[in-house]
Amino acid sequence: MIKKIILGLLALIVIAMASIFAINGKDNYDPSKYFAKASKGIEVGSKLDFTLPDQFDKSHSLSDNTKKLILVFAKSTGHDVKAFLNGEDKDFLKKKDALFIADISPMPTVIRNTFALPDLRKSKYSVLLIYDENIAKKLKNEKEADKIAIISLKDKVITGVKYISTTKELKDNLK
Repeated sequence: MIKKIILGLLALIVIAMASIFAINGKDNYDPSKYFAKASKGIEVGSKLDFTLPDQFDKSHSLSDNTKKLILVFAKSTGHDVKAFLNGEDKDFLKKKDALFIADISPMPTVIRNTFALPDLRKSKYSVLLIYDENIAKKLKNEKEADKIAIISLKDKVITGVKYISTTKELKDNLK
């Protein structure tokens, strides 16, 4: 009797997992709508431009008014920035003329759709997302990928690049 109950529960778990994979395994990202360009890579003097989706699939393009970019390419730094921003008011990034960009390209689609995006949609601020590893390569410094990148801009031209590790440094760089 117990053996049948256990087998029945295992069958239900398998069916539930298969359903989750079937529903959330579909990729809705349209790569033809998004891009990133950095004339000389991520370095001072490089002209930067991009259009990326946020966690609600709304497109955002870099504006001449944007002064700072916060880029993360690792899960841990993404959590650090998220924790910092959750402690600020919802208009913090807007007031700082800043954008937060997170690379989710290495994440399997089912994990992204089942866990990451629903969690990001609870945020009170926009998170621009990099779904495509080719876009990530244009914005990432591999040597510093485990740090938070703070890019300073003037009229879409990079005027400064810092790689930081703490939320205190993040706060200091966003004053």
